[in-house]
Amino acid sequence: MKAAIVIGPGQTPVYADFAEPQPSATDARIAVTAAAISPLVKSRASGAHYSSSGDFPFIVGIDGVGRLDDGSRVYFALPQAPFGSMAQRAVVPRAQILALPDGVDDLTAAAIANPGMSSWAALTERAKIKIGETVLVNGAAGTSGRLAVQIAKHLGAGKVIATARNADALVSVAKLGADVTIPLVDNDAVLERSFAAQFAEGVDVVLDYLWGKSAELLLIAAAKAGPDAIPIRFVQVGSASGSAINLPSAVLRSSAIELMGSGIGSVTVARLVGCVGELLRATVDSNFQIAFRTAPLSDVADAWLSDESARRTVFRVDLAS
Repeated sequence: MKAAIVIGPGQTPVYADFAEPQPSATDARIAVTAAAISPLVKSRASGAHYSSSGDFPFIVGIDGVGRLDDGSRVYFALPQAPFGSMAQRAVVPRAQILALPDGVDDLTAAAIANPGMSSWAALTERAKIKIGETVLVNGAAGTSGRLAVQIAKHLGAGKVIATARNADALVSVAKLGADVTIPLVDNDAVLERSFAAQFAEGVDVVLDYLWGKSAELLLIAAAKAGPDAIPIRFVQVGSASGSAINLPSAVLRSSAIELMGSGIGSVTVARLVGCVGELLRATVDSNFQIAFRTAPLSDVADAWLSDESARRTVFRVDLAS
């Protein structure tokens, strides 16, 4: 079968032949129709992600959309290595497959599942969001952050604060439902004051897609809000600004901050798949907005290099290729 294959660490996937996976008694065979690039997909392809096996070659892609042998439309996640979702066929444990709602087409489902799941799981499984709470999304310029703003509102957030470096992105996330926007300026003192003003009014949940300097300043500003401040659940989701921070120990000792992560390992695979199901059903009702472009899987090398964070790249998979 044809597939997008990574031959070695740091290499761009190539479109080539790969042996078909063989299903076991607990697996289902899927004819793939769509699969999307995500930061997680790229990180695993490079071998840098903590969930990467480190073995090459392998087919890239962690999830996708397709058809079972009976023709039913499904979403699937995490085919067993060395197989991935960017191939003509996938074999996946039945527990990691769910039916697609009729109101969501294949390409939209493939585009929205992973970035939407990141905030849905963080808010429901880790932060346990409550109606009326205030949510701060750190890093709302990308597709995941933009969806996080919409999903937080859908789940009942009373106020959503969004940060981003790009001024145009902040305008667009305001249109998507952000009540307050904060530009991530390079002046640390100015940025910390902007954060402090929001924590003084009360922030219940922080969803952090960036880590790095802005996360440091958020945690420091939250701690400085004082002992009577609202306890904050700080959920670390992504690391677009760096994989490490310098966190003074006093930040945690002097505050009621609950620092946690959300991802593969901190949430079970079964619940991550369940979150996608809840997300896709909510998409029908709430019409979540996500920007994406499409390309044939045969163009994977060029599309991979031109992929950008502001919109998803979704590959169309043709079984006749």
